[in-house]
Amino acid sequence: MQIVSVSSLKGGVGKTSVTTGLASAALMRGMRTLVVDLDPHADSTTSLAVARGDGTEVAQLLRNARRSRVSEHVVRSGWLDLLPPEHRSEARLDVVVGSALSSTFDRPDIRPRDLRRLKALLTGLTGYDLVLLDCPPSLSGLTRIAWSAADQVVLVAEPSLFSVAGTERAMRAIRLFSQEFNPGLGRTKVVVNRVRTDSTEHEFRLFEMESLYHDALLVPVLEEDSQWQQIQGAAYPVHRWPGDQARGLAEAFDQLLVQLVPPTGD
Repeated sequence: MQIVSVSSLKGGVGKTSVTTGLASAALMRGMRTLVVDLDPHADSTTSLAVARGDGTEVAQLLRNARRSRVSEHVVRSGWLDLLPPEHRSEARLDVVVGSALSSTFDRPDIRPRDLRRLKALLTGLTGYDLVLLDCPPSLSGLTRIAWSAADQVVLVAEPSLFSVAGTERAMRAIRLFSQEFNPGLGRTKVVVNRVRTDSTEHEFRLFEMESLYHDALLVPVLEEDSQWQQIQGAAYPVHRWPGDQARGLAEAFDQLLVQLVPPTGD
């Protein structure tokens, strides 16, 4: 089971879109997947077709981390109902629902013992191949709780000056954090989202990112796509959305997932 934290320092870069895109790719690949929605906005919960109020909120599980069993509180994603009937019984995509209550853990001065709460929840969890942790867009408590439990971190960035600078700060923060709290944390990867191919500024920032991150920068980059709001508003997996544009986006997420979690035997 691979635990991947999807993080960013800057809001508005499409972090939840990347989380749900990877979840869609994992579902189509037949991976048993759990999404833990740590963002107090709970957008992943909504995008995965889970109604607010279903299941036990992640904040309650974190408060009782040593006495709770995650498997007893997950909610089935409504995406499974969009699969062909013959595939539904084998597929697994569950959600630990998010809510504003989780913001109580999103403090800059979080205690070391609180950092281990999610790791305690996920220790011993079985039945999944992949766990995606959708974090809030900050480096405060909830993100660091996720890093403590994760095997690797994916930073989502856009090709802009402030996002590049924020990603560089986040890379440094992860290196320091892993040395002190999670030595097993693998090398950080960067996904570039919302790229406009007709923008000279974006072209320059992409070149800058390639120089900074080398093979930590995953390809392909994700182009700006006007359909994302429709897809998320309909609570659909991108792989089930009609049209060539969505098909190309789905293929990009397939490629990203392979780089993060290579198929068995590769």
